[in-house]
Amino acid sequence: MNRPFHQRFGDFIEGKGFYIVLLLCVAAIGVSAWFLLSSLLGGPEEDVTAGGPVTITVTPTPRATAPAVTARPPATATPVPAATPAVTARPAATPAPSATPAPQAAPTVYLWPVRGELLTEYSDDVLAYDPTMADWRTHAGVDIAAAAGTQVLATAAGTVTSVEDDVMMGTTVTLDHGGGITSVYANLAAVPTVEAGDTVAAGAVLGSVGHTAIAESALPDHLHFSLEADGSPVDPTDYLD
Repeated sequence: MNRPFHQRFGDFIEGKGFYIVLLLCVAAIGVSAWFLLSSLLGGPEEDVTAGGPVTITVTPTPRATAPAVTARPPATATPVPAATPAVTARPAATPAPSATPAPQAAPTVYLWPVRGELLTEYSDDVLAYDPTMADWRTHAGVDIAAAAGTQVLATAAGTVTSVEDDVMMGTTVTLDHGGGITSVYANLAAVPTVEAGDTVAAGAVLGSVGHTAIAESALPDHLHFSLEADGSPVDPTDYLD
């Protein structure tokens, strides 16, 4: 019996419909997978327009862009320090020779260091009795009587070369008068008024008469005075005014 077309199509769809739907789903999944794979691989895309021609647009594969090269600044040359010239030692300047001072002339006038009686005269070649030592001996000077404390004066201008405490002659002051002449003042009080290096004028006070000469302690208060010319004893009375 011939049924109408729409009834037969409906029976077909009812009998075969499950398989048709399944086939369509599989096709849809396949098409979707193909599009997804094409987009991941960068393949050509197809613009499918219903009822029209298929246009394939080829997307160019992007090329890797080389990183820009930054020009390095030119290396700055480190200046090399110039070699320091060697310092040539200058020869030491030779000091100009100082003028040699003219030798001081010997005094022409000699003052008596104290005024008094000569207790013991000068004797360099004749032995004289020494009451203190109780023997006979020479006497390289003169003993001039003067009370203890009497000021002792410089016989001439000069420089004090030494102030010492002699074991036998007690406190002793020595002056250099120039021209090889020196004068010696012994048996002074313990503390004289000058020091070594002092420059004194004729008549300057050197100290005072004392009791410090053990070798002449048996004599009355006095000054032991002597002169030397070029290191040799001379008779003071030949020089004193």
